[in-house]
Amino acid sequence: AIRPSLFARSSFPLQRSGASSQFLQSGSSKRMASTSGSMFCMQCEQTQDNKGCTTVGVCGKTPEVAAAQDVLVHVIKGVSQYARRLRALGVVNAEADEQVCEALFATLTNVNFSLSRIQDMVAQMVALRESLKSEYERVCSSPEKLDNEYTNFIPAKDTADFLEQAKQTSVLARQARNDADLFSLQELITYGIKGVAAYAAHAAAVNETDTSIAGYVYEAFDYISSDSQTLDASLGMALRCGEANFKAMERLNVGHTTLFGAPAPAKVSLKPVEGKCILVSGHDLHDLYALLKQTEGSDINVYTHGEMLPAHGYPKLRAFSHLKGNFGGAWQLQKMDFSGFPGPILMTTNCLVEPLKSYKSRVYTTNAVGFDGVTHLTDRDYSPVIRHAQECEGFTEEDVEDAKDGYTMTGFGHEAVIGIADRIVSLVQSGSIKKFFLVGGCDGSEGERSYYTKLALSAPKESVVLTLGCAKYRFNRHMEQFGNIEGTDIPRLLDVGQCNDAYSAVRIAGALAEAFKTDVNSLPLSIVLSWFEQKAVAVLLTLLHLNIKNIRVGPNLPAFISPNVLNVLVDKFGLTPIAQDDAAGDLKKMLG
Repeated sequence: AIRPSLFARSSFPLQRSGASSQFLQSGSSKRMASTSGSMFCMQCEQTQDNKGCTTVGVCGKTPEVAAAQDVLVHVIKGVSQYARRLRALGVVNAEADEQVCEALFATLTNVNFSLSRIQDMVAQMVALRESLKSEYERVCSSPEKLDNEYTNFIPAKDTADFLEQAKQTSVLARQARNDADLFSLQELITYGIKGVAAYAAHAAAVNETDTSIAGYVYEAFDYISSDSQTLDASLGMALRCGEANFKAMERLNVGHTTLFGAPAPAKVSLKPVEGKCILVSGHDLHDLYALLKQTEGSDINVYTHGEMLPAHGYPKLRAFSHLKGNFGGAWQLQKMDFSGFPGPILMTTNCLVEPLKSYKSRVYTTNAVGFDGVTHLTDRDYSPVIRHAQECEGFTEEDVEDAKDGYTMTGFGHEAVIGIADRIVSLVQSGSIKKFFLVGGCDGSEGERSYYTKLALSAPKESVVLTLGCAKYRFNRHMEQFGNIEGTDIPRLLDVGQCNDAYSAVRIAGALAEAFKTDVNSLPLSIVLSWFEQKAVAVLLTLLHLNIKNIRVGPNLPAFISPNVLNVLVDKFGLTPIAQDDAAGDLKKMLG
């Protein structure tokens, strides 16, 4: 774990050089400016002009929903003050932990667009806060009087009045109250916490929890809502977010492998088969399993979309004969993908894009996901989806004839890769493998993301490319072009899994470092990340917590990172921007 004192005001030079300057030259020199727009949101990579969305979110989020989500986080800070003090007294409320993580999950990019749903969550969190307050005052012999904007906030019942209140909880209101660098770190911690909460919610869905994860959330929110923040302590808190996220990803991995078996390499068809069909998108494997069970023995086939692709690597999911293949691409292509899918779509988690009218009636949401006018399901009862599938035509014989043949592969989790570690070591020693690349993270709509395609496809034949998250869709349709390591049956492209399977990637890197009797930073390994939303922020913080250095990040720098905070991350961790227009140049540098 990293615990140095990284911040000192004297170490914040206004004139900078090197990678941090490159970041600023890539479009971030006017970041964090105030605005008089009707909203302000800058939590994702595609925020307007790389500064902030001010009229409507690039994601489609309305100003009203953005405001309500800010209120929700504000109230959770009050919840955290009482929950943290109760924990100090030995009182842990697991139900509260789960509710808080689920509510935070709803504030991630492309998860919940429903104002009424978010307002309901605000009311739920206020009720939870008051319940924890009563319990704290009951069990503590001399309770603190917590009298502040977070513990006192009561949402107005009238929506217009509620939205007026929200102006005091907005990003701009927080920015106005703080030093630029403290504000930057507060936002880094907040968005990292959102990612941690999402992974913790995923883990809870597969019966895995760790009370210390919510404990960190409460401590961090209590800290950034206090008056005793310092730059040094704030960066330390951000790195601890990475530690909490590692625990969350680990619990999720345990839950997945316990329920569905350890992933194993699997060839996945990209061509549909004739018949009725349901498409499952998002990340939640337990939802997919429940749907497969409920459609077992029927004439309905099930397909994965987006980050559900790695499901095909899990033995107990692959065992269902009606789990037929993968359809479509990454999340940002879903308007085209969903329009062309001849059946209903189940959206289990992010990333949901505003549905087109042509298919909106065929979309169903569950868990934290929400969109007004879309049917929301609870308790994993998918009978409405199944009935809808029976009413749809499904893939016809003509559809199948017109579809191109194709495949991709997945299932290269740490168990599978570590299982052949001795072969990999021998291949490195013989020169058959000279370099490893980890190219993964989130995909997105910008043309600059073609950098990742060019980089992965240009990697020399004596290299292995590991990938994870939906960034894989930039190149995972090219299995034949990647081929195998010469003289072996080991593919050069290894899909480690979903974004949360960054845990597996870390385990693989650790195993290789151990085999070569060195550390991860000394391996012939280059990490190139593509970020989009708050899970990616949490994953990056995990890698920094583990002191993994010289990571390349793109396409753009987060709008919430101040120049001074960036300078520290560059100086201490070697964080480097991708050269958006020069993948070949970056590749040359990585190859030495």
